Order: sequence, then structure tokens, then C-alpha cells
Amino acid sequence: MVALVIIALTAGAFGAIAWAVDKYRHTFGAVLPAGAAVAAALLVWIITMAVGLDGNPATAWIPWILSMVVGGVVAWATAGFVGRTRHHRQVEKTNAILQMH
Repeated sequence: MVALVIIALTAGAFGAIAWAVDKYRHTFGAVLPAGAAVAAALLVWIITMAVGLDGNPATAWIPWILSMVVGGVVAWATAGFVGRTRHHRQVEKTNAILQMH
């Protein structure tokens, strides 16, 4: 249970950092990349535990590290994709409104 809490907090921290350094962070909330990172990290942890990678001491580190890495990657990807997409749509809408007048 402690593993889940540590992995969730680490993934959430990666999500918060990804939101903070994104230059389009005004287009989406801070919880979006953090939530996506936590969900992905915990899903990877569940899958690696179901596969049985925690049984052998030589592979017991894989669920921890892989979950944190996947959480970080998902946080950065979510912040980057959503930020650019929403910024691009806002610019298009603003240009369309300005062309009406």
C-alpha cells in the first residue's frame, strides 16, 4: 500500500511540474496532467504486479521505476498536447471573431 502512495505522489508531482513549465498552462487546469500521470502510473503498477515482477528480488524494482517513468512521460505528453491544441483553437476562434468585424 505504501508503494501505491509513493508512486501516486511522485506521478502527481511530475504532473504539477509539467503543468508549471508548460508555456500554454493558462489553457488547462493543473489537475489534468497530474491526474493523467497518476492514472497511468497506477495502471502500470497494477499490470506489473499482475505479471508477477515483484516476486523475484532481481525484478522487484521494475514496478516502481517503470510506473514513475510512465507517469512522468504521460504528464509531459498530456501537458504538451493539450496546451498546444487548446492554444491553437483559441487563436483560431479569436481570429474568426476579429475577422467578423
